[in-house]
Amino acid sequence: MKKVVFIFFSIKMLFFTTVAQERIIKLFPEGVPGETGVMEEKADRDGNRVANETVLRIADVNEPTITIYEASEELANGSAMIVCPGGGYNMLAYDLEGDEVCLWLNELGITAFLLKYRVPRREGKEKHEAPLQDIQRAISYIRVNANYLNIDPDRIGVMGFSAGAHLSVMACNSFNKRTYPLVEKIDKASCRPNFCLLVYPAYLDGENFQLSPEIQVSPKTPPTMLIQSEDDRPYINSSLFYYYALKEAGVPAWMHLYSKGGHGYGMRDTGAVVNSWPDRAEDWFREIGVIE
Repeated sequence: MKKVVFIFFSIKMLFFTTVAQERIIKLFPEGVPGETGVMEEKADRDGNRVANETVLRIADVNEPTITIYEASEELANGSAMIVCPGGGYNMLAYDLEGDEVCLWLNELGITAFLLKYRVPRREGKEKHEAPLQDIQRAISYIRVNANYLNIDPDRIGVMGFSAGAHLSVMACNSFNKRTYPLVEKIDKASCRPNFCLLVYPAYLDGENFQLSPEIQVSPKTPPTMLIQSEDDRPYINSSLFYYYALKEAGVPAWMHLYSKGGHGYGMRDTGAVVNSWPDRAEDWFREIGVIE
């Protein structure tokens, strides 16, 4: 028994040494569930430009991590947000929908955790299967280590863009079932988010005005805010159908529907009115008590 306690304590100390120095946490240091091969992670800026700036795209991720962006001591309010970049579950728009968002959250006093989840889609598995394991472990890790991270375990949110928003929705509606074998003490902690922010979500809509069948909204689904533009034609129904399902289930829900804005703008200024969405999100954070 003493040996087991010593090993656990050693692993725990290793985790927090990593937090203090690199601020990057491997989510499955004991071995990533279901991963047998090893891919070489790739990063490039050769894709589309947004607001005349390049986009850092990361692909071939098989070692999921969270990178901690800690709010300054004078601003920190105890709230936390896990940020899920989009990229069609094939790559991650890592700066556009990741670290740029984390820095904005820090300005509001929110400690941000940038989730690098596994991409691309795994053959023979649902598009979100491996990433859902990653975000569930991330939520539980943050909740278990709330004291060390100086956050409130009851104010842990998730937010995502496009496919990352779909992943956030899965986390908000699949928390009653752990999607990987329980290995660590961490996995016994709740993986339910306390609130959720979705920006141009994708893949939520099914047929006949219904949600995609993997999404089962209930009264326990966390309060949610959606940001959507009408001209985002391939994905607008994702927001509309999800908003309706939330209201039918009695879940507090807010949606800002803009006339123009398109898809994939992140927080950058593309000249559209939708670029004001961070101000609306800040209002919502105040309304639900995430920030003062």
